[in-house]
Amino acid sequence: MNTTLQQKTLLLSKHGMKELKKAIASLEHDRFKAISELRELDKTTGHEDRLVRIEKLAVLETVESELAEKQDMLKYARPLPTRRARLSVAIGSVVDLIDQQGRLFRYTLVDSFEANPSEGLISIKSPLGQSLLGKTARDIVQWSAGLGAKQLQLVRIM
Repeated sequence: MNTTLQQKTLLLSKHGMKELKKAIASLEHDRFKAISELRELDKTTGHEDRLVRIEKLAVLETVESELAEKQDMLKYARPLPTRRARLSVAIGSVVDLIDQQGRLFRYTLVDSFEANPSEGLISIKSPLGQSLLGKTARDIVQWSAGLGAKQLQLVRIM
């Protein structure tokens, strides 16, 4: 695999891949609808219709831009590897961490496209995600958070 493709490769979970495809389908529908509305406006000649046409063209341009971006993402999207050595943390790893009070936290490391901390999906580009990469069970994970530093112990990699 060449380095350009490696740099652009986007690793997604099954859910992330499904959501990306769903977003593309929705944008394609929106594009079709905008084009249909423009064709209907082409049949009119009023001044107000010209203003509406300009607005519709702007909407179409936005939809096409978003669609191109999502299609490019899909072109480079690859599913997360299903079998991996569970010895060190990598993208796609599910990790259990414990704090000094004994509270357990479970996170899945994902690309920033899928990140949603409230659902336990941590970006590999976040401070916590970056500090987790390459760690092994029983390692202490430290990262900056605002003015202070945080620390958790990695207890399990799944």
